Amino acid sequence: MRPLLVIAALMLASVLNAQQPVSSTSREIVFKDVNVIPMNDERVLTHQTVVTKNGLITALGADKKVKYGKDALVIDAAGKYLIPGLAEMHAHVPPIDDLAPMKEVVALFAVNGITTIRGMLGHPRHLELREMIRKGEVLAPHFYTTGPSFNGMSVTSPEEGAAMVRRQKQAGYDFLKLHPGLSRAKFDSIAAAAKKVGIPFAGHVSFGVGVWRAIDAGYSSIDHLDGFIEGMVPGIEKMVEQQTGLFGIFVAEKADTTQIPRLISALKRNNIWVVPTQSLAERWMSPTYTSDDFRVDPDMKYMKKETVEQWINSKNNFINNPEFNVTKATNFVKLRRKLIRECEKNGVGLLLGCDAPQIFNVPGFSTHNELEYLVLSGLTPYQALRTGTINVARYLDLKNAGAVRQGFVSDLILLNANPLTDIKQTRNIAGVMIGDKWMDKQFIDSELKRLVKQ
Repeated sequence: MRPLLVIAALMLASVLNAQQPVSSTSREIVFKDVNVIPMNDERVLTHQTVVTKNGLITALGADKKVKYGKDALVIDAAGKYLIPGLAEMHAHVPPIDDLAPMKEVVALFAVNGITTIRGMLGHPRHLELREMIRKGEVLAPHFYTTGPSFNGMSVTSPEEGAAMVRRQKQAGYDFLKLHPGLSRAKFDSIAAAAKKVGIPFAGHVSFGVGVWRAIDAGYSSIDHLDGFIEGMVPGIEKMVEQQTGLFGIFVAEKADTTQIPRLISALKRNNIWVVPTQSLAERWMSPTYTSDDFRVDPDMKYMKKETVEQWINSKNNFINNPEFNVTKATNFVKLRRKLIRECEKNGVGLLLGCDAPQIFNVPGFSTHNELEYLVLSGLTPYQALRTGTINVARYLDLKNAGAVRQGFVSDLILLNANPLTDIKQTRNIAGVMIGDKWMDKQFIDSELKRLVKQ
């Protein structure tokens, strides 16, 4: 019996080892005979060998010209495609005291090839989680934090708004997150204080502030295209916020689209980045998808049943609003797509972000949905991929990220097919590398199985 026990123990050890990420700190990890999409320009480098060590790409070139150690982990990547890891610039990590749900959310992002996230609803424990990720104690994307929300309820006065800015800067958050409900006086105080202490602010544009003031104030990024449509509606100053609907859906048909060039020019002139979150608008606010469609969406199994039911209720409540109109909603989506297309066409920086977890947006999976919606808006697959790679590196001022190049960080996705010909192939993942950690398909599948909620 003893030999059988030894064999069983060895088999168990082999299985456990296969289901753990491999680190490039102990040995090189090599992608052999792979097609590289470097992303610094639109091309495919065929039959390449890419060597990684200690979280960096140490060599890249034609197969026979690249050397690596005998003890390297060599991944046969023939026929596969290597791209930079993707960033999700409007993520939501649960703003609660319990770290366990936070770890589950960041894990969903990681196994979907999302190697960087910006959390957009902060909590003090996010700072702790960020430090754990940096130390390698939690397998997760690189995590950029925003502090707790600035909104009409949390900011009680202009003076308190400025004090909140100073406290969040001192605490060590990377960004400030603005939500709706801020008066012009409160917003101006927040913006002035943020500029003084040197912390960027991003997110929503309050109705009482408006997109034109937001642009002049120097948002780091405006998310959701918030305020764009309202800012083009004649007589908007005579309306109340409830008349316009979320993101201007109820007044979109009144927008003066001849103002689009002015809007785009102002965004570009002031270096305002844009995170469209088109996935949220299309899946929640569009009549194209019904609640029944989402109820059977396979991605929903990673969310709790009660969460999905809440999302379904939100969808139903929205389309049952007396102000909701199928034609108006369809035209609203078309106008948003046009705004996205015009931003790309005219050099306004777009950043990949979908707002997840949020209504019918499951962490990780929904980032791939967002890429598809960007292509439906008129971007090429390459342009869409830039929003989550090269553009993010520029936005975050990272000199060695966002591309597959020697000396760059080894945040990588190995795909089974070419996303430049079909953007849906970003879902067709053979493996993911975040820094020095390589996750193969077996590990990814085991993690996804672990994360199923229903």
